[in-house]
Amino acid sequence: MKKTGLILLPLLVAMLAFSGPAFAHFQLIHTEESALAKGEEVNLKLVFTHPFEAGHTMDMETPLEFGVVHKEKKKDLMGKLTPIMFESLTNEGKAYEAFYKLRGMGDYLFYVVPEPYYEGSEDVYIQQITKVILNVAGAPTDWDAEIGLPVEIIPLDKPYGLWAGNVFRGIVKRKGKPVPYCEIEVEYLNHDIVGNKFSKKEKVKAPQDAFVTLTIKANKDGEFTFGIPRAGWWGFAALGAGGDLTHEGKELSQDAVIWVQAKEMK
Repeated sequence: MKKTGLILLPLLVAMLAFSGPAFAHFQLIHTEESALAKGEEVNLKLVFTHPFEAGHTMDMETPLEFGVVHKEKKKDLMGKLTPIMFESLTNEGKAYEAFYKLRGMGDYLFYVVPEPYYEGSEDVYIQQITKVILNVAGAPTDWDAEIGLPVEIIPLDKPYGLWAGNVFRGIVKRKGKPVPYCEIEVEYLNHDIVGNKFSKKEKVKAPQDAFVTLTIKANKDGEFTFGIPRAGWWGFAALGAGGDLTHEGKELSQDAVIWVQAKEMK
């Protein structure tokens, strides 16, 4: 009995270690403000992390694509990327940043197609194709445009003109066609980003783990709606929107991600 107990104890410890919640991965394209009064230079951080918990940051390889769409014109911004180290509350990971001058009124759709990331704990690759939309001077131009990415979330509400308490609606698409009943994870950016790291102070405390990563589903037409309860940045990740894919012989979850910012009405 004693020998059996010694054998089972490490197994029990291992089971307990992996029985905790697996919080969601989110690719960020982060900047301070989505709605600007005038054109200015913005700093964009490309970080693959766990935003609510300010948790483990995964190492990013050089993205496959990084660019911007403004007034129906697409511009390659790969040459503006600079490698950085980004500090979470638990580790440091490889990330990127770029500086870009917003010139003129209208919408600027920034997007990144990252290199697939191998998640060893799940034995799968993850590729989160991500957008964030900034606006200058309140003049709408491209906010609901389709960039033509393999997967993307097309907003049905201006993602930079939201009050806390508004809803945000979108359509999940794969190669331009709606993805029915797609599962969408939602997380709040719960820690400010200061320089190249998360601040230690959390904005809200989750009463239970189910409140860290919220889960909603699109309808048969690929549309979803989410009521925004608090000001700040919110990320939406449509999981596996790319369908049944593989990369280097393993499953590839190709996700569509969009970040939106809500403001407090004062």
